[in-house]
Amino acid sequence: MQNSLISTPCVNVRKNARVKVVAGMLVQYLETFTDSVVVRDETRPIGMVGGREIIQGVYKNPSSDFFEMKQVEEITDSRLNIVVPEVTLEDLISLWKRVGRAFAVIDMGNSDYSVISVKKLLEIGINNNIESTISDIPKKKIVTFDDDASFGDVMKMMLENKTRKIMLEGSTKFINDRIIIETLEKFDFLLNNDGFLDVPVNIASLDDAKTVSENLTITEISKIMYGMSQPLIIYEDRMVSPWDVCMILGKN
Repeated sequence: MQNSLISTPCVNVRKNARVKVVAGMLVQYLETFTDSVVVRDETRPIGMVGGREIIQGVYKNPSSDFFEMKQVEEITDSRLNIVVPEVTLEDLISLWKRVGRAFAVIDMGNSDYSVISVKKLLEIGINNNIESTISDIPKKKIVTFDDDASFGDVMKMMLENKTRKIMLEGSTKFINDRIIIETLEKFDFLLNNDGFLDVPVNIASLDDAKTVSENLTITEISKIMYGMSQPLIIYEDRMVSPWDVCMILGKN
């Protein structure tokens, strides 16, 4: 892969750190070029933590104990893809599909690592003339929630549908793992608050998907998404995420 794609610094956390530490880090890094935090045992990467692990943990144990008492290694996803700089796009996406997560660590040698995530791969769509369009992306079910839904409701839907983004019914607004973790941070990571799952989602600041009226090419979509802090595009009855774009890039 070209140098610009393998230059994102590896953000890491010690395996014996408290979950509260990595949750605070994810508020900054989810949906960015980094997207997940790498868990290290000394200098060796042993896994990763992203929004999924925090959502799962809070849903099972909605109290400050999850953040204050548990160590990062207890919630770490050990299915970490470690690749070399020469990895092909086809092989990388194949690895991502196998674990269901668009994230990998790149071994640069001498205990030096960088990372690559789904948003970084949008550069391939930008720098190449990909003529495939939105309509070439397979349709998928759009998961929605009602305005009176609680955080427990949306977290359950995320876990059951294996999705990071859920749309507010009848609108272009959505909630994702980053917004939920930002809200948890505002709740002081549930210190003296055990009722978070019953809190209505409408207290949170939802983000807006970008609505497009034309069947844009993958190159055009990539340019739009690259500049969005939490990229999501709506075209007619389709919801398009960076993951969908990368799946098309892998075929081109």
